[in-house]
Amino acid sequence: MAAFSTSKRALFKRITTGSYEFLRPPWALDEYNFVDICRNCKACLEACPESIIQLDSRNQPIINFQKGECTFCSDCLTVCESGALVKVPNKALPWDAKVDLKKGCLAEQNILCRSCGEICEHRAIHFPISAKGIVNPEINREKCNGCGACIAKCPTQVLIVRYPN
Repeated sequence: MAAFSTSKRALFKRITTGSYEFLRPPWALDEYNFVDICRNCKACLEACPESIIQLDSRNQPIINFQKGECTFCSDCLTVCESGALVKVPNKALPWDAKVDLKKGCLAEQNILCRSCGEICEHRAIHFPISAKGIVNPEINREKCNGCGACIAKCPTQVLIVRYPN
């Protein structure tokens, strides 16, 4: 998990630009409102059956996909009494976050690895057939639900779940 500055200036910059290297739990309000409303009670950490919720440097919950995937069970939502996690009516997914591929994939080095595609239950990550041999994975953002199952399986850690720019 990337470290980040806790200064108000740095926080405001992330809030206004949307540049986060972390995710709040599913159903979280926008960052500005989340940090204002969350009471740091840790109820969501204790409720998460996957144990993927941890605390950031300000003792507020974030998701750590290195520990596993989010099953969107809604246990964190159920125990949140502050209102920092809220289910939006008629919204299919709890967040708009999707997986992205950064530079450094083993396929770029002509090494065969399909760990991310094999673990993706929704088949959002696939490897197109090519006469060139080993190809980079492609991500179908329509199929991706942002569960993060692929993150811990990636040997080079080049996958990240984040909100679209």
